[in-house]
Order: sequence, then structure tokens, then C-alpha cells
Amino acid sequence: MDFVLSGAAACGACLFTNPLEVVKTRMQLQGELQSRGTYQVHYRNVFHAFYTVGKVDGLAGLQKGLVPALFYQFFMNGVRLGSYAIIESAGYIHTNGRVSAIKTTISGALAGVVGAVMGSPIYLVKTHLQSQSTSSIAVGHQYKHQGMIHALTAIYREHGILGLWRGSSAAVPRVSVGSAAQLSTFSSAKEFVIDLQVFRNDSWLVALSAGMISSVVVVLAMTPFDVVSTRLYNQPVDHLGKGQLYKGFFDCFSKTLRKERLTGLYKGLGASYFRLGPHTILSLFFWDEMRKLYKQFR
Repeated sequence: MDFVLSGAAACGACLFTNPLEVVKTRMQLQGELQSRGTYQVHYRNVFHAFYTVGKVDGLAGLQKGLVPALFYQFFMNGVRLGSYAIIESAGYIHTNGRVSAIKTTISGALAGVVGAVMGSPIYLVKTHLQSQSTSSIAVGHQYKHQGMIHALTAIYREHGILGLWRGSSAAVPRVSVGSAAQLSTFSSAKEFVIDLQVFRNDSWLVALSAGMISSVVVVLAMTPFDVVSTRLYNQPVDHLGKGQLYKGFFDCFSKTLRKERLTGLYKGLGASYFRLGPHTILSLFFWDEMRKLYKQFR
């Protein structure tokens, strides 16, 4: 039930934040191929990107990749948050009755690794679908998938089972770093808010406040890994399934840093917060409230 509740909470958040995920993906890919004169569109900021995508691709364009996004959130966060909930229930994150920052960080990172490996194929397809756009506003490599099943089948036929895990070298550090930052700060912030006694201990405002604090830390820690992950997943590949732009995580990281400097690794930071911030707040809030309801009615 911990896994089901965790996955359902993440899916609930995803319904609200997927348009921002689409915008974030487009902003992280821009500049990657512009030096070759392939794609010339330039999103000035998150609001301009949101307006441009909505105007050219329509409202449906802002919800591209929603199906794989929901599957990804259910499986990845179901495993990640479910594993953490089991660790927490067993009392492993506490020392002398208090939340241990070191234990929550390690537990969050381990849970994130498991979730990242499980969800990597779906994240690959989600990135491909969210980057697909009308040629006038396209950025990055453009795949021609017709949907999630078609994409999974096409990748498997062309590159085999290992092709579905292409880009996982970036997904694992991205999710483990984000998971460690998210769950450690959420647990500590929740305890901090309770100690302040501003709200009742069982109030939904406790989880909401802790989620808001956690979201800021998550975005700052995760964005560079997220940019690299997006580019690795979306890059074109040769007939052997090898990337034509980057060899792996460190190659992509160094090339982005060298060509676009530190700002390149924080590309789409505004979009990342507008997406990751609400998603972190909503998923942690839904997760915490659903667990409380389950304990009451069990």
C-alpha cells in the first residue's frame, strides 16, 4: 500500500505540472544544435516558452507526453517514496527520537537509485514525446513517435532491451541527488515546522510548508543533472545505439559547461522551479495526507 499511495500521489501532482515539464524540456534543449543552424527558435524565459508552445502547438501541445509521464511518476515515485516510507516506518531514519539528516539523505539517495533504474525506459520515451514539436519552434533532435507504446516498440526493435535504458547514466545521479535532497529536507523541515508550533501537528499545513521548503533545495541541487539527463535522453543515436552528440554523463556535462558555461547547466531554472516546485509540494503533500488517511481507516 505504501507503493500504491506514493505512486498515486505523484500522479496527482503530475496532472497539474506536466505542461511545465514540457516547457522545461524545450528550454533545456535549446542552444544544443543552434550552432549547426538546425533549429533557430529561442525561448527567452518560461513565460515566453509557455506562450509560444501554447500558441503554435495548441493546448494539447502543453500536455505532450502526459501518458508516459503518469506511468513514470507512478512507477518511479511509487518505488522511491514507497521504499522510503518503509525505511521510515522501520525507524531507520531516526536517532534518539529525532530525524537524522545523514540517515535521511542516504535513505533518500538509495530509494532514488532504485526508482531511477525502474523508471528510466518510460522517462526516455517521455522526453522524446515532450520535445516533439512543430518545426517552426522545434529544439533538439526530433523523434517521430506516435505514442508511448509505439516509441517503446520502435526503440526496442532498433536497439534492443539495453536501448530502453539509454541515458540511465544521467538518470541515476539525477534522481538520487534529487531524492536525497527532497526527502531529507522534507523530513527535517516537517520536524522544524512542528517544533515551531505554528500549526497543529496533524494539520495539512505542516506537510505543505515542509514541501515548499524542500522544493527550493531540490531545484537548486537537481537542475544541472536534469539538463544533462534531458540532453542525453533526447540526443540522436547511430545504428548501434550510441549517442552522436555525447558519450555519456561526464562528456555531456563537460561539453555543456565548456560551450554554455555554468548558466547552460542551469538552463530552464525558472521552468524547473515552476515545474519541480509545485510538483514537489503537491506530491509530498498528497503523499503525506494519503498516508495519514490510510492509517486512520486501516
